[in-house]
Parts: sequence; C-alpha cells; structure tokens
Amino acid sequence: MLKFKITSRKRRRGRGIARGGAKSGRGMKGQRSRAGSRQKAGFEGGQTPLYMRLPKGRGKKQKFPSQVIKPVAILLSSLRGLEGDIIGPGVLREAGLLENRNQKVKLISGGVLDKKVTVRVHAISQGARVAVEKMGGKVEIIS
Repeated sequence: MLKFKITSRKRRRGRGIARGGAKSGRGMKGQRSRAGSRQKAGFEGGQTPLYMRLPKGRGKKQKFPSQVIKPVAILLSSLRGLEGDIIGPGVLREAGLLENRNQKVKLISGGVLDKKVTVRVHAISQGARVAVEKMGGKVEIIS
C-alpha cells in the first residue's frame, strides 16, 4: 500500500480574477482592502483615541515604587559587637551592615542589648525603643 501525503496547491493571490480571486482575500471594500493601508498605532478609526481621552497629569508627580528608599532593618542583636557609646549610620556602615551612605536605618527588636548606648537611626520599632531605654540608653531619630 502506498503512503503519500495529499497537499493542496498554494493559492496565488492578487493575480487577477482567473487565479484565486480578484479581491486577494481582503474582502470587498473599505480602508483595509486598499493597497498601502496601514494605520498609526493607537488609531481608532477616527474616534478620539484613548491617549487623548484620558486627563493630563497635573500637580505633584508621584515617585515610582522603585524610587522610594526603604529603610534597612537592623536587629538589636547586631549592635552587640559594635564599639562606642553612640551608634549611628556611619558606625553601621563601617561595620558592614549598610552598603552605602543613602540607606536609611530602622532598628527593630530582635535579641537583647548588652550595654548602654545612644542610638541614632531614621526609624525604630516600639519594642526596640523599650529595649534601648531599659538598658539606660537613648534614642535619637534622624529626620
């Protein structure tokens, strides 16, 4: 028994009425049936396009989420090995807990302190504040 694939011949479009039809698969009339028909991106057939219907942004521009600088969370237990009575962003940067100068610091409770220190941070959790003040230290918020 012979096995062979039956394929139909490809239709030649746009070669006159005798071969494949005069309309070339574009339908009867209309803008898209004509030669060279191409609309701009966003063209809606003469209707006012969406980008023109939307209101213009006025007022203060909002920052994108990627531009908002979130504070770096530092645990209380990571302050244990640090030298000095005043611990701020500079000391934390030297200890390798911060990567660059622009990072903000938030101290959160996790572990215990072993000495009296003055902590200078941008934000602090309530539990961390209580723990620092319980050891006799002070908290200074950097604005």
